[in-house]
Amino acid sequence: MPDLRKWTAELKGFLRRLLRLRWDPVVDQTLRSATAATIAYVIALRLSPEPAPLTAPLTALLVVQVTLYATITNSFRRVNAVVAGVLVAIAFSLLVGLTWWSLALLIVAALTVGHLVRVREYVAEVAISAMLVLGVTTIGSTAWARIVETLIGAVVGLCCNLLIAPPVWVDEAGQSIEGLARRVRQLMLRLGEQAAGQTPWQQAAERLHEARRLDHAIVEVDAALRQAEDSMRLNPRVREGLLRRVVLRTGLDTLEICTVVLRVLARTFTDLAKARDPEALFPPEAGAAVQQLLAEIGDAVVSFAVLVTTDVAASADSAEERLSAELHAAAGTRDKLALLLRDEAEHDPHYWQLLGAVLTEVNRVIDELAIEHRSRRLLEELDRVSRAQRARLPWLVWLREHLGVPERLRRNHSDTNRRSS
Repeated sequence: MPDLRKWTAELKGFLRRLLRLRWDPVVDQTLRSATAATIAYVIALRLSPEPAPLTAPLTALLVVQVTLYATITNSFRRVNAVVAGVLVAIAFSLLVGLTWWSLALLIVAALTVGHLVRVREYVAEVAISAMLVLGVTTIGSTAWARIVETLIGAVVGLCCNLLIAPPVWVDEAGQSIEGLARRVRQLMLRLGEQAAGQTPWQQAAERLHEARRLDHAIVEVDAALRQAEDSMRLNPRVREGLLRRVVLRTGLDTLEICTVVLRVLARTFTDLAKARDPEALFPPEAGAAVQQLLAEIGDAVVSFAVLVTTDVAASADSAEERLSAELHAAAGTRDKLALLLRDEAEHDPHYWQLLGAVLTEVNRVIDELAIEHRSRRLLEELDRVSRAQRARLPWLVWLREHLGVPERLRRNHSDTNRRSS
């Protein structure tokens, strides 16, 4: 009996690991690409006159992407590129045929047409299709076969993404944002420890380099957020996709500003350590206040990240209350520190610029994390995105107005404003 329970527990653990593996972006795209390519090849064997219609599975492989939005856009671009290349090849075969100089003209014309029809990364595909079609004698049947195979691959790839729905990568993006916030908090805690003690300037310089390395983390989080934004576009499983995309994007923008200010603060600590070496950065009471302030701001940064990545209303309200309390505590500690640093500047005016810079930088972080600032920034970004969509896609705006989407967006605006006030 114990062996059975152990075997059952191991089986459950294996199934959980397998399920987590399925949601990995690489594994997910590999499975869907292989499925789409195989189905496209089987269908093309029946519909295409070619004995080995490999264009269909190749198109399916190129079309299937991690997100539904990317798959749809790639399908249109791929089909557009192939059709444009085939038409260019037909025109050249009727006029000049295949020679060394006509091949050069064909490539130039195909690449030019590719840029004109805006197929982006598939510009080379226009020239490839044109050369393949022009290089055979039965150009009519080959051109038709290539178009049919491309359509088969594109349609199968699109259908596979509709039937085998790709995951929504919002949770992964949220975890990346929270991970960045926790790294910022850990660095703030280390800066607070060096402010409260006697720190050599070499150690302060190490904290500065660590703050600079946060730029690489921001790039990684931005890539995860872009993938999440694409996964929410045109996805029927996602409600209020625009609002969630804007919330995450503005949240990352705020954290990026905080990391920039933190890098400047680390530089200020380094300059202060060099100037006061071998003395401590701050007097004991002021150093303890700096340590407490940075700890409170670090907690607020994490609470802010939790707030922007939380989708449940009750959890968001709780995170907002916690953030308000932490910012209120940080503001009180900042006021206490301002008095201490003022006394220190009056006692020793040589370092008043660096001491004032510390207050300026912590003030900027507190202001960026303020709920009022977040609410105003969120509404401004929603309005900007709405105006951009109205100017770029007027037909989509007309469709949304007839479907009643703007009313829902206005309710989202008011709910966001109410919860952030």
